[in-house]
Amino acid sequence: MFSLSELAPLSQHQNSSRLLKPWWEVFMDYLGVLMLVTSVLACTEQLSRDGVVCIPSRPAVGANATAGPGLRSEARGRRTRLAFQQYIYVSQVCYHEALPLCSRVFPYVALLQSLVLVASGSFWLHFPPTSSRIEQFLAILAKCCESPWTSQALSHAARQENLREEVKGQVRRLRPPSASPSPSVTCTQCSNTESGTDGPLSKRSAAPPSPCPSTLSCNSAMSSVSLGSEVKFCPPKAPVTADRPRQGMDLDKSDGEQARALFERVRRFWSHCESSVVIYKVYLTQTIFKLLMATLILSYTGPLLSSLSFNHVCHLEDHTRVGYATFECIHVLSLLMRKLLLAYLTLLGLYGLLNVYTLSWMFHSCLRHYSSHSLKKSGSLRDDVPDLTNDLAFLVHLLDQYDPLLAQPLFVFLSPVSETRLLEESLERRWGEEQLHAMTNVDADGCSRLQLAGLPRLPPAVFALSQLQVLKLELVADARFTARMYNMTSLRELHLCHCSPSVDPGALAALQERLEVLRLTFAQPSEIPNWVYSLHSLRELHLAAQPAGEGGVGRSWALGSLRRLGHLHVLVIRGSLQRIPGELCEVAGGLLTLEVHNEGTRLLVLTGLRRMVGLTELQLQDCQLERLPSALLALANLRALDLRHNNLRTLEELLSLAHLRRLSCLKLAYNRILTLPASVGALRGLEVLDLSANQLQSLPPALFTLHRLCRLLLAGNLLAQLPAEVKALQLLTELDLSGNMLKTLPADLFSGCSELQVLNVARNTIGSLPSGVAALSRLCRLDLRSNSLDGLPAELGCCVGLCGGGLLVENWLFLSLPPHVRDFLSQSSATSGTLSESDSFPFFSPTQWRFSSALESQI
Repeated sequence: MFSLSELAPLSQHQNSSRLLKPWWEVFMDYLGVLMLVTSVLACTEQLSRDGVVCIPSRPAVGANATAGPGLRSEARGRRTRLAFQQYIYVSQVCYHEALPLCSRVFPYVALLQSLVLVASGSFWLHFPPTSSRIEQFLAILAKCCESPWTSQALSHAARQENLREEVKGQVRRLRPPSASPSPSVTCTQCSNTESGTDGPLSKRSAAPPSPCPSTLSCNSAMSSVSLGSEVKFCPPKAPVTADRPRQGMDLDKSDGEQARALFERVRRFWSHCESSVVIYKVYLTQTIFKLLMATLILSYTGPLLSSLSFNHVCHLEDHTRVGYATFECIHVLSLLMRKLLLAYLTLLGLYGLLNVYTLSWMFHSCLRHYSSHSLKKSGSLRDDVPDLTNDLAFLVHLLDQYDPLLAQPLFVFLSPVSETRLLEESLERRWGEEQLHAMTNVDADGCSRLQLAGLPRLPPAVFALSQLQVLKLELVADARFTARMYNMTSLRELHLCHCSPSVDPGALAALQERLEVLRLTFAQPSEIPNWVYSLHSLRELHLAAQPAGEGGVGRSWALGSLRRLGHLHVLVIRGSLQRIPGELCEVAGGLLTLEVHNEGTRLLVLTGLRRMVGLTELQLQDCQLERLPSALLALANLRALDLRHNNLRTLEELLSLAHLRRLSCLKLAYNRILTLPASVGALRGLEVLDLSANQLQSLPPALFTLHRLCRLLLAGNLLAQLPAEVKALQLLTELDLSGNMLKTLPADLFSGCSELQVLNVARNTIGSLPSGVAALSRLCRLDLRSNSLDGLPAELGCCVGLCGGGLLVENWLFLSLPPHVRDFLSQSSATSGTLSESDSFPFFSPTQWRFSSALESQI
């Protein structure tokens, strides 16, 4: 037994499937029912009343001889002398012998044919590969009709259409009759486009028009730019006010979540139906089959009309049983069967004509594509629906044939504009202005920062943060900068990490006017937005890309034109380059700092550096350079050169750097340099020299002729001794000799380098400190860890700068100092808490002086 609840879904499916049946399908269903009724009536009549009535046509041979000569009959007509049983016998035999086959089997064949036609009429609705999609489509359509977001979106679209019509009417009234269209369009007043009313797949903006009737939308202005016409944008003179409140009731949290889930369900069904045309093919095959069936039935049933006659002649082979050989018979239902067959053929002809009409509709209409142009023709409220193809387009076409208004709820959830508005409303509810203010923090430089990551869209409340200075967006899927960005008057720095926002004309004007620092992180350089190259006020540009695949690193870096970045001073590139991009020559005149972090890829071509004569700082790190580039000779204004993390083995070209008169900082750390040539003495202007993490075993005397040298970094080499000539570096303030093989320090170091402030000799094999360390009155940091010291000189107490944690030694070695020195240092360290946080060296209390790893010496 079946319960009513189990049968309810079947009836609901049958009722909902009618939405996909056009008028001709409904008409064919009725025709099929009529043909079935006709065949059932014919079968009923044939089973109940069908038969033949026969009488002899002439007497049999010798029949009159049997009658007596004296007998006379009063009956008139022909005397047959047949009994009732003989008549029954003759009727049954003649029914099968004289009556045509079509008269006997036509009702049953018609019934079978009608059943086949009725079944084939709804085959596509029950075929498993198609019925599952149809049921899912109808279920989604029902959910779309029930969703509160549908009514809100349709009412919003109706208001937008009314506003557009009102603005068009005002523009027509204000336009002079003699005005002729101008080829160039000037946007005199930029409209405040509502954020979120445009989508990536929309054909035109659905944003509400500006209250000013004489303006064009910014989207139309952007389209004018793409067509090559001259467009002038006027930025607003006052900060853009917030959007006017939305009309209608906003969705609550649960309705919003259900609407987002329905958007996702529609998107998945869309992608599933876009990949195949099963429903279209099954429906086409079914229509062709029905047409062939109707044609075939008409071809062999039409000639049967002539065989349905009323009179029949029956010849009995064995006439000895009745005495007659020939009988004249009449078919009782011949006239009724003839009328039923004529009605059946008429219905079948109409059925075939409807199938011909269906095929012509399918072949003349592009049913596998559904575009927004069709929506405009039908007067739909939504014309921002993307083009549909394959099965989904065919289903929507069928739905339009039933009632075009039924597809409106589905279009709401197919529209990217509608999804944008829903996301914006949820973002406004979850990421309001108060929440964003709470997330804003202040860094060490006093700049207010806000970081947003992993959001589907940019919250509109961000544009209300007028005091925000640094904005970082990371993995924001569909970010968009609207004209409200003019409210962010303090924004100076923007970080975009795997995020490519679209920019409205009003927002672009704000960025061009205020943005100074831009940091971009992307997977491929082709993802850099085109609007970046128009930020004429930009001063720093940081570009970071993931390492490209083999063979495509050089070709992948194709930047756009940098000609409009006239104020660009700092350019940082992190990626995989094989050559310096030629586009950098367009900003060579104003570029002061160029940094290239090449992620271990060999930089082959550096000829582009020759044209950057204005560079003052150049960093080429991790570029796999084996020699000093010859292109450096053209950089006459260079002050700092950083070639760390390369494969430099020799510095034979170091003498050529003597032409760089302004070079004051040279960093060659983390290379494979074996020897330092005497030509280093030609670099008279050097103030900073970093040779850390190389393979130097000795230092040339020419090194100590660089009297301007302030910082000398030699950590991580193979130096066994420090020459006494180091005393010539009287301006030296920092000397790093950690991680070498030193056993002693020259006594002249303390007497000659009186300006020394930082001395790092950790991780050596020094046995004792020479006397005279008290002469270093400015010494504020001394690292003696990981050595072979037996004790410390008491004169360390004369170095006042070491108080407060400037002396880094093991705890047991510190205890070897005289008690009064320890007390002095300990007492001073207790008062070191008054030092400012901006002190260059951290505070270490005596209880923290323990034996530590060598990495701590590089603090």
